[in-house]
Amino acid sequence: MDLTARSHLLQNREALERDIKTSYVIDHMIADGALTPQEEAEVKAVTTQRDRAAKLIKTILKKDDHAYISFYNALVHEGYKDLAALLQDGIPIISPRNGNKSTDGVTSYVKTILCEGGVPQRPVVFATRPELTKRIQRKLYKLKSDPGWVVIYGMAGCGKTVLAADALRDHNLLKDCFPGGVHWVSIGKQDKSGLLIKLQNLCLRLDQDVTYLQRPPLNIEEAKDRLRVLLFRKYPRSLLVLDDIWDSWVLKAFDSHFQILLTSRDRSVTDSVTGKKYEVPVESGLSHEKALEILSLFVNMEITELPEKADWIVKECKGSPLVVSLIGALLRDFPNRWEYYLRQLQNKQFRRIKKSSSYDYEALDEAMSISVEMLPENSKDYYRDLSVLQKDVKVPSKVFCVLWDIETEEAEDILQGFVNKSLLFCDRNGKSFHYYLHDLQLDFLTEKNRDQLQALHKKVVHQYKNHYAQYMPNSTQEDWMYWYNFLAYHMSSASMHDELCALMFSLEWIKTKTELVGPAHLIHEYVEYSEILNEKDPIARENFQEFLSLNGHLLGRQPSLDIVQLGLCQPESSKVYQQAKLQAQQGLDKGSFYVEWMNKQSIKNTYRLVVRPHTDAVYHACFSQDRHRIASCGADKTLQIFKAESGEKLLEVKAHDDEVLCCSFSADDRFVATCSADKKVKVWNSRTGQPVCIFEEHTEQVNCCQFSNTNHNQFLLATCSNDSFIKLWDLNKKYCRNTLFDHSSSVTHCRFSPNDKYIASCSADGTLMRTDTKISTSLPEVLINHHYTIQYCDFCPNSQMVAVALSNYSVEIWNIESCSKIADCRGHMSWVHSVTFSFDGSLFLTSSDDQTIRIWETSKVCNFSAIVLNREIDVLFLDSDVIILAIDSSKRLQLISGYTGNTIYLTKEQDSLICCCCLSHDRKVAAFGENNGTVKVLSLQNGNTLNSRTGHREAVQHCQFTSDGKTLISSSDDSTIQVWNWQSEECILLKGHNERVKKFLLLKDSRLLSWSFDGTVKLWNIVTGEIEKDVICHENAILSCAISPDATMFSTTSSDKTAKIWSFETSSMLHKLNSHESCVRCCAFSLNNELLATGDDNREIRVWDVSRGELLHLCSRASIDEGESAHEGWVTDLCFSPDNKILVSSAGYIKWWNVDTGQPLQTFYTNGTDLKSLHVSPDFKVCVTVDNLGILYVLRIME
Repeated sequence: MDLTARSHLLQNREALERDIKTSYVIDHMIADGALTPQEEAEVKAVTTQRDRAAKLIKTILKKDDHAYISFYNALVHEGYKDLAALLQDGIPIISPRNGNKSTDGVTSYVKTILCEGGVPQRPVVFATRPELTKRIQRKLYKLKSDPGWVVIYGMAGCGKTVLAADALRDHNLLKDCFPGGVHWVSIGKQDKSGLLIKLQNLCLRLDQDVTYLQRPPLNIEEAKDRLRVLLFRKYPRSLLVLDDIWDSWVLKAFDSHFQILLTSRDRSVTDSVTGKKYEVPVESGLSHEKALEILSLFVNMEITELPEKADWIVKECKGSPLVVSLIGALLRDFPNRWEYYLRQLQNKQFRRIKKSSSYDYEALDEAMSISVEMLPENSKDYYRDLSVLQKDVKVPSKVFCVLWDIETEEAEDILQGFVNKSLLFCDRNGKSFHYYLHDLQLDFLTEKNRDQLQALHKKVVHQYKNHYAQYMPNSTQEDWMYWYNFLAYHMSSASMHDELCALMFSLEWIKTKTELVGPAHLIHEYVEYSEILNEKDPIARENFQEFLSLNGHLLGRQPSLDIVQLGLCQPESSKVYQQAKLQAQQGLDKGSFYVEWMNKQSIKNTYRLVVRPHTDAVYHACFSQDRHRIASCGADKTLQIFKAESGEKLLEVKAHDDEVLCCSFSADDRFVATCSADKKVKVWNSRTGQPVCIFEEHTEQVNCCQFSNTNHNQFLLATCSNDSFIKLWDLNKKYCRNTLFDHSSSVTHCRFSPNDKYIASCSADGTLMRTDTKISTSLPEVLINHHYTIQYCDFCPNSQMVAVALSNYSVEIWNIESCSKIADCRGHMSWVHSVTFSFDGSLFLTSSDDQTIRIWETSKVCNFSAIVLNREIDVLFLDSDVIILAIDSSKRLQLISGYTGNTIYLTKEQDSLICCCCLSHDRKVAAFGENNGTVKVLSLQNGNTLNSRTGHREAVQHCQFTSDGKTLISSSDDSTIQVWNWQSEECILLKGHNERVKKFLLLKDSRLLSWSFDGTVKLWNIVTGEIEKDVICHENAILSCAISPDATMFSTTSSDKTAKIWSFETSSMLHKLNSHESCVRCCAFSLNNELLATGDDNREIRVWDVSRGELLHLCSRASIDEGESAHEGWVTDLCFSPDNKILVSSAGYIKWWNVDTGQPLQTFYTNGTDLKSLHVSPDFKVCVTVDNLGILYVLRIME
């Protein structure tokens, strides 16, 4: 090592040992050839970081100048710029043994060796590929002491020859390994006579002084012997380079223990020769930046000066050095033909892309075609079949087994032959093999076989149908993913329109595909093939696409979901319903269980699409300016970008180290900004997901980020944080342009005005501010009075509407001029975190804790009523109809026909909030209780109030008429029960409970059973008002009570996690049921008095033997073992069938169970969740409930 360099290392040794981490530095030095793997192992064997650094420097001090320079470059690359500066003055001048370097860094010694050896010069336009060059050089070093073969292989035009020649332009490599020189021979496609000529010329070149023999060799064997003598005696330790080898038999003439570097398209070309072999695959093409660099050199322009078409041309070149060079050479001669050559590339007109050059083939198609023509005849048909593949798709070998109807091993042998010849690429993932074509190879194949493509696609479909005639592929099979993703593509390409429609209009296909790959791809196919599907049945296409758009998130998440049952929830005019009805009827004959939603025609969907892109809560979602894409972020720390039409994922970025709270598209859609609880703001390329910049000046979590609306060339980004600051960032200069100090507490939201002149912001300090860069002014406070917390709001860009997300999981649309509510949008199952309009106002997004994003159509939402129902209802079951009395959100009572959903009668709006209601058996009068303690009786004939009474001090929670309709009984939060003859005005107030009355049951003989949060059950005589029995059942609140059909027992359930069975006669406890792990919320006896069912807040249902108090079944256990709970939400109600064989339960949805086995028979997924109660008809055929979205369900068991 140069003395100056050594001195600098020793002088700065302490600083270097203290600060550097050796692992990445060593990686760079090994790549440079400055360290060996053995030396790396010796350094890593040392225990501490400082000792490892000391060992590394000690090793470098024993080496030459190359090691010093490599160490310096590694420090610069790894960010140790201060340490590198300490060594900069010691960088040695290249020693004389290395010769005089030219401007391209190659010494005169290297130039002489390469020139004498016939090594081709660098192309006129040349861009380095250092990683591949280093890899080749490392392999060549292995030939230093032993003969062998270094094989560079890859597809046509990938730059093998240029890389081989460039790898030899290294002084140390030639001096250390091949002092005898380098001898380059371009072989190409040859017959035996052609090879003999090549050998004769090589021997002549090596024996120019005619040392050994004057005449040329007469045959290949003689030439082989002559070559061995020349290389071993005249040129020992020399390298023989064989460029462009096509056939393995050619190499037998050189198989004499030489050191050989060869290039080939065929990886297996060295299989028949002896000696060690070292492979260097050239699979990856040029990077986008490198390809632009080559183009710029050809046309003599700076990269920044290249026209926009240059980017598109590079993309179409697929990274191929050959294609980039051909196009560059053409553009050098015809600089105005950017558009023309781009069009030729896009249209696959390879014959028109040609240019005389040093390359053996003038046109791109010729270079590719020659490889295919060299295949054996029996392989050409197999290779032609690959024309049907799609770009960037890796196909498992099982697909080719199906396509060619052969065994796996035979198919893999055929495919490996293509791989060996660089006509196909193989990705080995464990035991499975996946194959794919380079984009240019696929373009060439599809263009060459254009006239046969339809027949080839048809062959794929027929072979699939033959192989899977009896069943559909499942996830245990290697090829299942391919068929579900691409079968429709093959049918469409084969013009098999009937088969495509049959597939896309199949509920079985929809369920299986959605469960395996999610709904987005299938929705995309409905859009992509809509023209074909519409020719067959446009209504069916619309029905199936809508069905999947609104229910796909359920199918993808609930593997046990019955798609036939889901299809029965569609309108009766829907093709989905008609197919589901037919399948359900066929299933009933085989013992299946289905229910019909009788009043579904009264329910209208107002959202267009539901997607579930995240694995946790979604905090924000927004449209791109063109409305084609949606960006979303959430608690899973990711940024997702997907198609607005189908939900198909375009991009997923692991964006932050903590929850991502907001995201925003830039005005030109090129960038997406994200901000997080990790205090960082990041900007990403919205197409590639590459980071553009990171801002880290906030000191607390960043709550919101918003781009400016205009000034496309001057990107401004506003962010606000819990640190109370608003910051304005300049993306072009990547710095904070301004910090605003207007708020005194956490700033939760900020937004630019339409003209970007102001920033509006709101804060936890209760202020709303409008700010420009110089002035901060407070805006007037605007309030929408509401019972719920406002989570988020957004203004419609082109109307006087504002969307408000509320804490009751709903979104309301208000007119801000009239201050009137236009619509109530319900669909989410949990907190709605954001609501965002598209830039044209036609759509809006909502994102929620339930992990879904819903896309709503503004016009649809505003055309439907904002009225929804309360979950407190009363139901009468008639022979021909079901009558429901319900409370709506406008403080009115609705009398509804259950089978049609039509409103029979509607009362006027009441002054106070209605809490409960009931209907008389003759349907002539209705009663309701208000939150002010008043109960009222209404005539259902004219709507008049017949009587009212304010006997309670607090809200009335339950009311019920006696069978004759003359007496109204009500219970209240004030712990009292009122027995009121509303006709005679006689009233008895039952006082005895110490806390709120949960509910009561009317019994025969003028008796009433009530239970309360005070833990007691009381039996009352409603005529005298006396307590006949007072039983302390639990220490905690009693949540439900049930009486056995024979009236000998009653059961209680409690928040103390127990259920109990009691004797009615003695008031003694018969059994205590202990195995629940959370609040037991409901219970029900079977009609034969033998069974008791209990349900809890842990979503579990237990069936008990009443006589013994023993547990018979845990109904949820099978589902839990499969990773899915029996219910989402608390189990709130239970009911047995008359024959005691079926149990129905309510919670997040409704489930029917086989009592004997404890297994589910069917699940009905309601649109909302949190069902409060079930009303079941005496014959068990009909049940009625309302979900938390205010949707009424009248369900009838199919027979």
